[in-house]
Amino acid sequence: MSDETGTPDTPTGSPGDAAPSGGPRPEPLRFFGTTWVNHDHGYTARRAGAALGSLAAAVASCLVLRFAYEGIQIADTGSFVTVLIIAMFAICSALAFRNTWEGFGKRHDPQRQASLRGLLAIGFVGSLLAYFFRSLTEAPGEKLHREEYEQAREAYERRSSRRTGNPSKKKRRR
Repeated sequence: MSDETGTPDTPTGSPGDAAPSGGPRPEPLRFFGTTWVNHDHGYTARRAGAALGSLAAAVASCLVLRFAYEGIQIADTGSFVTVLIIAMFAICSALAFRNTWEGFGKRHDPQRQASLRGLLAIGFVGSLLAYFFRSLTEAPGEKLHREEYEQAREAYERRSSRRTGNPSKKKRRR
């Protein structure tokens, strides 16, 4: 701790962040923190855990949906209702997969996300599968965050290298 300000001497985030002091800091990802920057501090194990966890959650969710299907069969509601429910889950899962997958590459509009919340909740299996497949290659959202972080670092470098010293103390040319 600094005696004067009461702030920690070390920067926030995971140890060994690539951010220079005073520069932009990487945005942490869920389950990964800032380990995605340098792929250190258990990044590979976290990616494997995220992949296995999302796959296990998707399998468990499918089992729950299977029980729901059996309940509909026991209730003898008819084939039309059964087909509608199966189609609803299939379509919502496909849309949720696509929406989640696109979210790894670009930021979503918050209003659009709010309007899709119910559809995405029904298609939760698709979101889990998208998370699983993305975890096989990178941390979900890593590409987007890396691009934004690199742009912020470049902008910071341009701003900080443009000026050096106090301009009022410059010697004037005559």
